[in-house]
Amino acid sequence: MSLRKFISNKTIAGLAVILTAFANTGAFAQAAEAAAATAEKPVDMGPVYKSAIFYVLAFLVLCLFIAIIGKALKVYELTRQAQDKPKGINWNAINGFLFALFLIVGLYGVYWEYTVHGNMLLPEAASEHGKKIDQMFNITLIITTIVFILTHIALFGFAYLYKNTGKRKAYYYPHNNALERLWTIIPALVLTVLVLMGFLTWRSIFYKVEDPNNKPISIEITSAQFSWAIRYPGADGVVGVKNYKLINSTNALGIDFNDKKSLDDQVADVMVIPVNKPVRLILTSKDVLHSFYMPHFRVQLNTVPGMTSFFEFTPTITTAEMKKKTNDPKFQYLFLCAKICGQGHYNMQKEVRVVSQEEYDTWIAEQAPYLTDDLRKQFNMPVTAAPAAEPAAPAATDTSAVNTNQIALKK
Repeated sequence: MSLRKFISNKTIAGLAVILTAFANTGAFAQAAEAAAATAEKPVDMGPVYKSAIFYVLAFLVLCLFIAIIGKALKVYELTRQAQDKPKGINWNAINGFLFALFLIVGLYGVYWEYTVHGNMLLPEAASEHGKKIDQMFNITLIITTIVFILTHIALFGFAYLYKNTGKRKAYYYPHNNALERLWTIIPALVLTVLVLMGFLTWRSIFYKVEDPNNKPISIEITSAQFSWAIRYPGADGVVGVKNYKLINSTNALGIDFNDKKSLDDQVADVMVIPVNKPVRLILTSKDVLHSFYMPHFRVQLNTVPGMTSFFEFTPTITTAEMKKKTNDPKFQYLFLCAKICGQGHYNMQKEVRVVSQEEYDTWIAEQAPYLTDDLRKQFNMPVTAAPAAEPAAPAATDTSAVNTNQIALKK
């Protein structure tokens, strides 16, 4: 084999190897690119500081840091003790200072809670008895706050003032009859006044003398998972009788229409009540325990299966007036369920509108009766007849018929 041919064969073989390697490398690169394109995108976890785990770990790290500092200080104290040197840190002075600092920070925290969260406690009372409840609440809060501040000033102040300095000895003071009488009799008197105030307030709410010239409007509220049903008494002013055995698909509340007082009852999707008019709530439940709650009117009462509860109140501020007071054009009175009753508990709310007497009269006249034709059939009652069709107007060409009718009407 000649040298030229040998070189030529070697060159061709080398080129073939290079081309094969290049082709394999290109295929590998394409496969890697395809795998990267089809790889699942990383999940966006959001900011770390918004997770609960972050704060748990931060707390544990803080505890670990404090423990390390404590151990280092302990080693420092033991070292000085081993060298027969005086203590390097006066822990009594530090603890006394920390008590004084905690007192100042704690009192500021109380002030901040009153000024910031205090405004979030209760909305403005919009009922007559709500003002009495707020007054009772405020008196209780003022008394307990005064006692709280004075006792904590004494507690932390004494811890600071009488910290151990090594220059005085603690005095043992086991008993004092005068002090014990003082802190027993005064709280007993204060609690007696608060209990009597609460008793008289609740008595004025639940045992009101009915004014014959201003009788309350009765409204029945029935709770069920997870909705409210509102029933008005109709023209007779009395809500009819219910019987749970009559509950079915057409009679969801189990109204007994053998009671004639049920015939004119009305249903509504919202509660509309006139301002300055007493309202008597009749509260029942179809299934489990619920809690009827109207925060603006200071009304809260459980609705209990198999039992009827009553609550009477008088609204004093209309919805329109409250919108101006709160500077909120979207403001709404609501009644809610204040007892966790299942998965749909959050959805149990209805709008309450407080209006003038004229607006209420117009609205109540437009509400549909509870008694429908299906219920009439169920209770074997005559179905309401459809309104008769008006007679057709006579044809324009039939002048004789028109004249005859006009003559008859004139006669």
